[in-house]
Amino acid sequence: MSRIAKNPVTLVKGVSVDAQGQKLTIKGPKGTDTIVLNDAVTVKEENGSLVFTPNKDSSMAITGTMRSLVNNVVIGVTEGYTKKLLLVGVGYRATLQGKDLKLALGFSHDVIYPAPEGISFEVPKNQTEIAVTGINKQQVGQVCAEIRAFRPPEPYKGKGVRYADETVFRKEAKKA
Repeated sequence: MSRIAKNPVTLVKGVSVDAQGQKLTIKGPKGTDTIVLNDAVTVKEENGSLVFTPNKDSSMAITGTMRSLVNNVVIGVTEGYTKKLLLVGVGYRATLQGKDLKLALGFSHDVIYPAPEGISFEVPKNQTEIAVTGINKQQVGQVCAEIRAFRPPEPYKGKGVRYADETVFRKEAKKA
């Protein structure tokens, strides 16, 4: 039985929820996001919080999942999500070209990654860090994964694009 589903999602000041059937539209200071709930879950707004209940006894797990997804949307429209990437390697750097991200990753050409709708990039002066910001947690993670896929960290020298909190396990080089 899901314990997460029993906890209500508290709505902070400035957040409004509009429910149209199984479609929730959540508005906050950072923007607006929409989520479609599973048919096995009903949601009610009570005392400034959202309470989730299953339609059947066997759907408590999906109720917890829907509660977590709605909580992520509420956090996204109030605070937003940010993930940081590090560029490790000689000559690896990132710059902004308008809203797009221009990456020099040791290829014969620069990689230009266009900014999707709702995502913004920040590059500090040292040009070896990238901050990806947005209100949708899944979209921020997907953009980071796509950028990392251009040059994943290799295990011998550790060069490549990695998450800021990622640990790259290093291998020992071949011995003669």
